[in-house]
Amino acid sequence: MNTATTRFAVRNATMDDLDHIMEMVDHSRSIMRANGNNSQWGGYPGRDLIGNDIATGIGHVMTEGSRVVGYFAMLTQPEPTYEYIEDGLWLDDTTPYVTLHRLACVPGVQGIARCAFEWGEAHASSVRVDTHLDNHIMLHIINGRGYTRCGVVYMQDGSPREAFQKMMYPEVNAGLKQYVEQKILPRYNHFDSAHKLDHVQKVMAQSMEIAHKLAANEGSDGGPQINMDMVYAIAAYHDTGVVEGREHHHTVSGRIIRQDEHLRQWFSETEIETMAQAAEDHRASAQGEPRSLYGKIVAEADRDIEPTTIVRRTVQYGLSHYPDLDREGHWQRTLQHLNEKYAEGGYLKLYIPCSRNGQQMQKLRQLIADRTRLRTLFDQIIDTEREQQTTNP
Repeated sequence: MNTATTRFAVRNATMDDLDHIMEMVDHSRSIMRANGNNSQWGGYPGRDLIGNDIATGIGHVMTEGSRVVGYFAMLTQPEPTYEYIEDGLWLDDTTPYVTLHRLACVPGVQGIARCAFEWGEAHASSVRVDTHLDNHIMLHIINGRGYTRCGVVYMQDGSPREAFQKMMYPEVNAGLKQYVEQKILPRYNHFDSAHKLDHVQKVMAQSMEIAHKLAANEGSDGGPQINMDMVYAIAAYHDTGVVEGREHHHTVSGRIIRQDEHLRQWFSETEIETMAQAAEDHRASAQGEPRSLYGKIVAEADRDIEPTTIVRRTVQYGLSHYPDLDREGHWQRTLQHLNEKYAEGGYLKLYIPCSRNGQQMQKLRQLIADRTRLRTLFDQIIDTEREQQTTNP
């Protein structure tokens, strides 16, 4: 079977391919070393592991004519090392995913990684992958394909890897999905650090996960029907109003939805108005509850409650908007914001019991209450952010 945009074909690997695969593994290891990645693939993957890939049907080779030019493993069962993730969360905890591992190629052939990713994305609703921080080639490929950094995972030997995920949303109208990916999501590349592309991708994934959980209960409790295309579009547009600044971005997002004539290909006027209102109602500081279930879904997904991420975004905002504050000034501002918004009695509200935010909120409140641990995290983040500002002024 050929992938959509490459010249390679993909088939299951056989034991007759094993010797050649190991030669490709050795070549790929040499490429890593030549590009400064001396920590990854030290003796990995071994012959026994590749043989097990083949025996269990997860090993695949790419061919160009009769010549085998590449290899990858695509795991269809949950990856054990992904059960624990720190410095973030997976985009989605419930959608079945595939994991791509062990990409290798012959010398002089380009496009092997692209083929492997296209294959995985065509055969799953979600793809996860990890790589070493020094694997600059793979990081470039992953970022170029629209994957979202989710955090850090640890291999069986305890070594850390950067973890990424991409959601495919096969249930969404293909034309709508193409329009959003090409015309709407790129807008987020120009927004502030708290409203970049990774944020909207997280909100989209969580909105869809929440909607699916709610829809699963429709038959048992007579709950409302949920239009997944609307959920997808609301999440994609919810922060587009940042183009005119953060203060009124929620109302501007609503206006952008109402004025986008392309949306009328897929939605009625009534649906568009519901979507616009949902975008207007998503903001955490809103005085009242969202006017519809769709508003509650995107508001809940937008909370993005992961303790380290929350603290980092608070520090980033402070550095951007209050550059004259010294370290202690930023510390006090961070404490004030975290307590006003997230501590017991804070103004942030949760609306959907089946979301993962409740458990994450408890973790965040424990962190806020532990001043020593919070201060250590604050110091690490502010030092990193200032170093990055110096490196990339």
